[in-house]
Amino acid sequence: MVGNKFSLVVYSIIGLAVIGVITQLFTNTASFLTSILMMIGFAAAVFAVIYFFMFRKGGSASSDAKKYKQAVKQSKSKYNQNQIKPKHNTSQQQTKAMKKKPHKRASHLRVIDGNKSKRKNRASF
Repeated sequence: MVGNKFSLVVYSIIGLAVIGVITQLFTNTASFLTSILMMIGFAAAVFAVIYFFMFRKGGSASSDAKKYKQAVKQSKSKYNQNQIKPKHNTSQQQTKAMKKKPHKRASHLRVIDGNKSKRKNRASF
């Protein structure tokens, strides 16, 4: 019920606004056009002020972007020198693929020796 009353009020306000705009357009065209142009100019000015203070003010973001680009450039120049590889023949690549690499044990894993034969009576704890 409340939603129906609210939508009725909104539609009536929109209808009155359309009637007022059409009436102003036909009765006083020059002042209507000047008021429209002034509204557009005012909106553009408000947008320009908001854009200038909100989006251009973020100097830290632009300096962060500059720092990031510089770091990427430095990283590329550092690691691209080590990645230059001479071209190999396909026969050399096949022999490397045929050879099995020995598996290394992980250095962070180790075996702890213990007494598995000795059973603990966990019920006595």
